[in-house]
Amino acid sequence: MEHMEQSAEQQREQFRKKCLTEAGLTYSVAAVLPVLLSLLVIGVVSAFAGEAFQSTQAYLYLCYILPQLCFAAAAGVYFYRTKEPLKRTYCGCKWQYFVLAVLLQFGLLSLTELNSLFLSFLGLFGYRPSPVPVPDLSGWKLLPAMIVIAVLPAIFEETVFRGILVRNVKNGGWGTAAAVLVTGAMFALFHGKPEQTVYQFVCGACFALVALRSGSVFPTMAAHFLNNAVILVLEAAGAGEFSIGVKIPLFSVAGVVLAGVLVFLVFFDKNNGAKGGVKNGKFFFLAAAVGLAVCAAQWVEILVAGFLGG
Repeated sequence: MEHMEQSAEQQREQFRKKCLTEAGLTYSVAAVLPVLLSLLVIGVVSAFAGEAFQSTQAYLYLCYILPQLCFAAAAGVYFYRTKEPLKRTYCGCKWQYFVLAVLLQFGLLSLTELNSLFLSFLGLFGYRPSPVPVPDLSGWKLLPAMIVIAVLPAIFEETVFRGILVRNVKNGGWGTAAAVLVTGAMFALFHGKPEQTVYQFVCGACFALVALRSGSVFPTMAAHFLNNAVILVLEAAGAGEFSIGVKIPLFSVAGVVLAGVLVFLVFFDKNNGAKGGVKNGKFFFLAAAVGLAVCAAQWVEILVAGFLGG
């Protein structure tokens, strides 16, 4: 009997290590593939179409689509390697988590000024961010932009970050706080914009918490889609920037909502909670090392370019 218990514990330990390794590998694949594919595809297309191609709408769409294809490929590699049924990632949950995820996304509006404040701080030293080009949003052209910028990221980014990374570090024996903070930091680093790092970290950590509590990726998919979709609609309507008279009450209400949702999720909703720190971290971080190095290099490159551009 004792031998059987030891054998079962060894199997559980091997399972936890495998979960952590596969999560780390998925992050590395998701980070490296967009760099390689962008260099290859955009380089080849530009060589044939000429430099003028980079100022076209087709080029913009290509820049938005390629990363999502890479996310899909990273998820595909994961499911192929692990033979894991899709229903473990795409499982349902209680309806209230959709409400909480949407309220949380609204609450995060209160933190958007963090970007402006941090950007102002960097600006004191000469930092100038590069603009993020957006495809033409006029008329019917809003629809394809919505698919590429709102629908696809909501599906594939959430699958990789909350469906694979968060779930597997939890299955790997990490505590809730460790899983939320580490994956939130990796989410922020992945996006590579220094002036958005603080906001992206909070956003990634909040989404990880919702995914853990709900046990599903669907609530954060819905919130991710709504966030990007609202931004596009506001841009299309020419209302991308709010006046001070709107910002103050809007962000105040959003702040209260954010605090309320987080208090509920942290202190009252203990579903799928786990205590502990980063267990067997070497298996995860070694597997994710290449991805972390690539993301860090891109983050530094963008930061340096912002200072040199100033």
